[in-house]
Amino acid sequence: MKSVLKIALTGVLVCLVSFQINAQSSKYKCMLQMSNYMGEGAYIVVSLINPGGEYEKTLYVMGDDKKWYKSLKEWHKFYAKKTEDISARTGASVTGGDRSITTIEIENSKINKGYKLRFESVVEDQKYYVSDLEIPLTTEGLADKTEGKGYIRYVRLNKI
Repeated sequence: MKSVLKIALTGVLVCLVSFQINAQSSKYKCMLQMSNYMGEGAYIVVSLINPGGEYEKTLYVMGDDKKWYKSLKEWHKFYAKKTEDISARTGASVTGGDRSITTIEIENSKINKGYKLRFESVVEDQKYYVSDLEIPLTTEGLADKTEGKGYIRYVRLNKI
């Protein structure tokens, strides 16, 4: 009888911890509109950048052929050191004029603490943008439409 009670309490504890972990982050719908450029599909990586300006986490990669990841030079330095499995956070590359809608998860503890989202982009045989677009992780920054400097026309985030 005691073992059944222990198993039940352990199950309840696991559920509570799991719920608390999920409550500590929020999901955002990320709508990305590309500019009308000519050429191949762009590879874009969305990274969490800490207050010191360093890469902390890869949130999403648009482009699933790993042989092109080296083209995203600054992010690849971070990615090659960490060797994290990003397969669950990858999707198709995006071509000129296209729109992409994805979901990214952001830890609530990072908001209003000096963090930002960096959208890094590259197109084959064209210019590389280490910071095509950056969104400050502030309440206001997450609510605004942010204009890009390169292949990205703009990004808009909406909390789900």
